[in-house]
Amino acid sequence: MAAKRVSEAATTIEANKLRVVLATDCGSTTTKAVLFEKKEDGWRQTFRGEAPTTVEKPVADVTIGAKNAFLEVQELAGRQILSREEEGDKCPLLIREGDGSGVDLYVSTSSAGGGLQMIVAGVVSNMTTASAERAALGAGAIVMDAVSIDDGREQYERVRKVRHLRPDIVLIAGGAEGGTISHPLELAETILQADPRPRFGETLKLPVIYAANSKARVQAEEILRQRFEFIAVDNIRPALERENLAPARNAIHELFLNHVMSHAPGYRKLMSWSPVAIMPTPAAVGDMVLAAAEKWNLQILAVDIGGATTDVFSVFRGGSPDQAFVFNRTVSANLGMSYSVGNVLIEAGEDNIRRWLPFRMHKEELRDRLCNKMIRPTSIPYTIEDLLLEQAVAREALRLAFIHHRRLAVGLKGTKQRRSIGDFFRQSSADSLLDMIGLDLIIGSGGVLSHAPERRSGALMLIDAYEPEGVTRLAVDSIFMMPHLGVFASVDKNAAAEIFVRDCLIDLGTVIAPVVAGRAAMETGAALAQAVLPDGRRLPIRCGEIQCCEYEAGERGEIVVVPASRRVDAGSGPGKTHRAQVYGGYAGIVLDGRGRPLVFPAAEEARLAAVQQWYRAFGLKTE
Repeated sequence: MAAKRVSEAATTIEANKLRVVLATDCGSTTTKAVLFEKKEDGWRQTFRGEAPTTVEKPVADVTIGAKNAFLEVQELAGRQILSREEEGDKCPLLIREGDGSGVDLYVSTSSAGGGLQMIVAGVVSNMTTASAERAALGAGAIVMDAVSIDDGREQYERVRKVRHLRPDIVLIAGGAEGGTISHPLELAETILQADPRPRFGETLKLPVIYAANSKARVQAEEILRQRFEFIAVDNIRPALERENLAPARNAIHELFLNHVMSHAPGYRKLMSWSPVAIMPTPAAVGDMVLAAAEKWNLQILAVDIGGATTDVFSVFRGGSPDQAFVFNRTVSANLGMSYSVGNVLIEAGEDNIRRWLPFRMHKEELRDRLCNKMIRPTSIPYTIEDLLLEQAVAREALRLAFIHHRRLAVGLKGTKQRRSIGDFFRQSSADSLLDMIGLDLIIGSGGVLSHAPERRSGALMLIDAYEPEGVTRLAVDSIFMMPHLGVFASVDKNAAAEIFVRDCLIDLGTVIAPVVAGRAAMETGAALAQAVLPDGRRLPIRCGEIQCCEYEAGERGEIVVVPASRRVDAGSGPGKTHRAQVYGGYAGIVLDGRGRPLVFPAAEEARLAAVQQWYRAFGLKTE
């Protein structure tokens, strides 16, 4: 009799009985499989395999790439997890037996075929459209276009743009309950006139989620139901000062699974192999970041910088220490390290990239090098100059993506606060929830950060790009494991959190960066604060300087930062002594007195000297 397969197991998952779990992330180019095992000392990530993703023609079956990744894990682990018998579409994974073969559970995420792509539409760009974007981005989507009644485009321009896009889902928001009816109907008419076609499934009706004023719901359905699959959920912005994203996000997840993935090549088969729904890769990463924030009561900023896009995730408290965490995600679809490197050059400009280099490089040479990278996106740095230029581009891509994120990660003011109607329409990054001095942890992911030849350079890139304030821990995702952990967390949060800490995060160290209240100018070399390290060392933090103090990975202790004046804030307020936990790592404890925002010397010689000093402080080579 044939051995039992994982898909034949009971769909009710008993987390306490799990011992071996296989997880995959089916990416656009690579399918990555990891094995999670419960050992005597707890859950660990043990083996990893990967293979090219096979969602495109000529193969056009994502399960082929998944099986190839399974096979590599099997070979590395030295244990049989695949059935020796091929039986059509049946799951090839064996159920775990006493001899150590097989697995207990298979789970997966996916961004193959470009991931989940959406169009959102709202009445006011800074209000309902922004809420619709937050709902879509939080569900793991790439927003292809955001349509607003006030976006400055003529109707024919909106129709023309939307008509040429091939989204997976359209989301309509707008009109508070009891508010405008005509505008949500105008948006429905726009979608009808544009008649966008879905990416997958020629006979599939494109799903349209209606999350606008319920008073216009029936009329909107009459407009759209002949051409589209109409799904109505609760209003995404029922009142000016209240946001209700969960119903729209849940609908997006359900449609992604049952409409989008089921029509992608091979995904219906892949879905049948697991009792756990396939998640969009960014949504799984976001779930893991949020789960970690809630478990350890941390405010976290995480980034995944890829070849074409940069995703930023943040979990901050909603304005005060006793408020619940607020999760935000943005994707900068044109900021990346290979395919989109030309866009980084255009948006940042040559001067902003050159300022990070510890050597001279003419603008023409910089442009030529980056254009070559765009032509050959899979090439890797060959010389130290190539590497430092790539890392300079990474700083700008991270910085620009963070600016984009701050614009969207805004809080909605409470109803007890007095605001004029104009304040609602002026909601901007000034209302951002991202309080950098309260940030506890920054996590970097993506090749340029996770696979940097020197881990310390990853720490310097994160500090330069995000300019953390106060006391902030720095880490990188070792092998981009957060998607696998995110989907595993939907089954066993504690096990996923255990692996996250022990095998996913690589500590780079802790940065201490006092800031001057009111951004007052101080002379270079002037004392900002004194840091009392866990071992008792007392070191000054001086204006314009940065230094690294050795503190090994795995070490942790308390640091005391004493401001030198009432103008200096180390994390507890201007002039107040600040105490905080610090974590060791490759860069140790970093004392950063360069100020916020970072200001470069105007003279070229002075700039070179300053940047070279930063590299020397981290023990990094510049030639």
